[in-house]
Formats: sequence, C-alpha cells, structure tokens
Amino acid sequence: MKAGVDVGPTNTDAALLGHADAILSTVKVASVPGDPVASVTAALARLGAPRLAQVAVGLRGAASAVDDRRGLYKVAVLRIGGHEAQAVRPLFGWPEDLLRAVCAATAIVDGGGGLDREDWTPLDTVAVARFAAGVAGRAQAVAITGLFSPLDAEQELEAADIVRAELGDLPVALSADLGSLGLIERENATVLDAALSGFATDVAARLAAALSPVTAVHVTRGDGTLMSLEHLARHPGLSLGSGPASMLRGAGVLTGLEDAVVADVGARRVRVGALAGGFPEEAPGGARIGGVPVGLRIPELIRVPRPFEPAELAEAVDRMQPGADRLPLVVVGGGERAVPGGLHPAHGTAAGAIGAATSPVGGQYERVVRLPDRSDLPAALEAVIEEARASAVRAGADPRHVRVLEAADTPLAYLPGPFVRLRARAAGPPAQL
Repeated sequence: MKAGVDVGPTNTDAALLGHADAILSTVKVASVPGDPVASVTAALARLGAPRLAQVAVGLRGAASAVDDRRGLYKVAVLRIGGHEAQAVRPLFGWPEDLLRAVCAATAIVDGGGGLDREDWTPLDTVAVARFAAGVAGRAQAVAITGLFSPLDAEQELEAADIVRAELGDLPVALSADLGSLGLIERENATVLDAALSGFATDVAARLAAALSPVTAVHVTRGDGTLMSLEHLARHPGLSLGSGPASMLRGAGVLTGLEDAVVADVGARRVRVGALAGGFPEEAPGGARIGGVPVGLRIPELIRVPRPFEPAELAEAVDRMQPGADRLPLVVVGGGERAVPGGLHPAHGTAAGAIGAATSPVGGQYERVVRLPDRSDLPAALEAVIEEARASAVRAGADPRHVRVLEAADTPLAYLPGPFVRLRARAAGPPAQL
C-alpha cells in the first residue's frame, strides 16, 4: 500500500491507495500552522494506514516561506559573465522585503564571454575567492549563475569549488542544475533555491525521522512529478508550484482524462489550470514566485477570488482552453460544490493527495548546442535524453523503468550561428527501499 499527503495552509488531505492504485480511503485534518511534518504525521495517523511501501508528500511550505519572507537563508549571489552580464544587476526588481530577507551580497565577476569556446575568457578566480571571503559570517548559502552555463557549466563548477574552499560546507546552488535559458529568470530561481536550503534540509530530515525506515518517502515538485528527500535537500526550489501540480495530476487520475481544464475550489480562491498529456500545462515564459520571475517548471494558473461571479470563473476557464476544441472541465477541492457545472469526481476533495500518490519520479535536462551539421542532431538529442534519464534516477526513480516523457529541439534563430536548444524530460516509478 501507499499513501499521498497534500499539506495545505488550512487542511491536510491524505489518501490510502492499494493494488493498481485503487483508492481505499481519504481523510482531511486541520494543518498544524507552520509545521508541515506534524501535519503529515497527523493525517497519516487519522488515515490509520498500515505498513506503507511509499508515502508521497505535497509540500507547499517552500512557496509559503517565500511569500511570507520567513525561514529563508541569507544568500551570497555570484554572477559570472563580466561586462556582458552587467546590463541588469543581480536581484534587480525584487520586492524590498524579499530582498532584505534573502540578500547577503551580490557580485559580478569576469568569465565566459561568448557563444564559442574560443571566445571565452577565463574565470576570475581571484575575484571569486575575494567575494567568498568577504561574505564569510554573513552568508548562509551561495547562488552561482553563469551567463553562458546553458552552453557549458564548467565555470560554475569551478567557482563552486573556490567558494567551498573559502566558506566550508555551505549550500551552493548552481543555475546549470535548474535549466532555463533566460539569465534573470534562471538566476532568480537559483537564489530562491539557495534561500530555501535551510527549510528543505529541516523538512527532509524530519520527514525521514518521522516515517518508518522501510517506507520510501518522496515529495512533489512543480512539474507534476516526485523527488526523493535527498533531492529535495539539494534542490528545494524544484518543490515550488508543487501543490497545484499534484492537484492537477489528481484531477486527471480521478477522471481518467489526460487533457482537461481543472478548477480547484478552495476556501479563499479558485485556481484554474490545465492538464496536457496527463501533466500540468506550464506557465509560458516561466512564472512568478514571491513577486519575482523564475525559470522553473510551474503550472500556469488563473486565480479567481471567492466569492466569485459565475462570469469570472467562466472567463478563467475559457482562457485556459487550448483552442476551439474545448476540453472538459474537472472541478475538485474542498469547495467544489460551489461550482455546479463540470465533472465532480468522487474523492475530488483529496485530489492533491491522490495526485501525489500516483505521480512518477521525474528528471529533466536542457542545454544549448552548436550544430553546424544537422545530421549531428540525433546524437546530440540522445545525449540530452540520457542526461534526463540520469536526472530522474538521481531524484529517486527506479532505473529499470524510466521512460522519456518529452524530447524536443528548437533552433535559436536569434543567436548567430546554428545553435539549437535541446530539452528532454523523463520519469519512472519510485525506487523501493
């Protein structure tokens, strides 16, 4: 048997699943304010679950920490790129209160400098060491972003080694681990990833201690897949947007639909999103977390405050429709009775918990390559696919059953030369203990 738990700000839902993911029971308990782990254990206790092979937890605590500006590490922000990277300074446009909560210091150092390796300039290792020494005692984590890391992450790794030599075992987040081409969005995501290190390490350790050592524990991520507790501690930013993602996944599981518009009706608002191929439709061009744009895979959502006018909700649903061929509307959430139309599946109030329990473990990889000869594309794309598979395994997927969800190549016409963006996603069932 396995269980899914969805920790919300007001209530925590849990679902017990048996053979072939049959839903055996669901429960709802009041969330323990500020303590997602206590909320999980209370929900599982109410569920009366026997020995479990797997527990998947939907944690919204990371997003809440950013929104509330609490429990965040002070981050030293280092950008590699020299003059080419100085048009917009790091953390430009951040809300002042979030900036105060997160920023320990920022710096831009020389390095990179071109689309071809022969045009690159060496990393200014002296400047990196000077910056690291200058933030000692002030920074609790470090975020490193290279202007050209989607092409080559070597200088980010070199800078990380220097930072660790100066500061010891501080969390160091690298933008190359998070993908995304846009510098600002990728840097912002890396900074939030570093800022959430303390929250993630604490939650991962407490979840591991609270649940039986014979239970495989995973947490949800923003693309509708899962990751292990160890992966959460390394990349906490990947959990941002995971609450809506598991809700969307659950709506699809409960109805058997892979493509649908979904309305999640809560006590204070309705969130409208879409499923495409069984996974959340991503926000185009990235999303905003805590008031800043981030290059993370997060569901596209339209939020309608409650109480709402029917016309408001209808407009939100229409905007999420992909085209003239209308998708069915699925209504879930604790307040789903407030919406009379659409499909109202059984157990819809626990859609987030069911989505967590039934999601695979995921991984992704993205890079930019120069391909003067298009005949080299298949080999280059296969290399990216293998990296995506490896990413899924590192996140906790069973290596014997990882499959490719997506593999795509996009020519980058705005860059001089034959550059192509390669992207792949893979997923598989969680590896059992």
